Amino acid sequence: MSLIPSMFGGRRTDVYDPFSLDIWDPFDGFFTSSLTNVPASARETSAFANARIDWKETPEAHVFKADVPGLKREEVKVEVEEGRILQISGEKSKEKEEKNDKWHRVERSSGKFLRRFRLPENAKMDQIKASMENGVLTVTVPKEDEKKPEVKSIDISG
Repeated sequence: MSLIPSMFGGRRTDVYDPFSLDIWDPFDGFFTSSLTNVPASARETSAFANARIDWKETPEAHVFKADVPGLKREEVKVEVEEGRILQISGEKSKEKEEKNDKWHRVERSSGKFLRRFRLPENAKMDQIKASMENGVLTVTVPKEDEKKPEVKSIDISG
């Protein structure tokens, strides 16, 4: 049985979550042994490459929220490409190691991430805004007003 891990300190609740990522995986460690020949920098990049991004649509806009903890505004890029592609990318640099340091555990990842989203036709591409606060990047893409179909009344003869 899997319990939902809390976002605060790894505490668990008594709520059963069948889709939790905190379940036993019989293949855990099976594929990591094949990564022993891969350079550490590539493993770190892949760990950070999966930046979590939510996309919700409101009546007024498409809103993207990306978790980018520890990144500065200058380390994150928001770009729009031809073809209505929104691209969010960034890089978290590795902490500098001192020669006399003794590491006991390294869980915070570093590396690059890149996520791309094709925006719908109703997106106002020239009015996109981005802001960052408390490690969360918010990108707001306003939507075109819905055009209501014009209704023409037809007189009935007879």
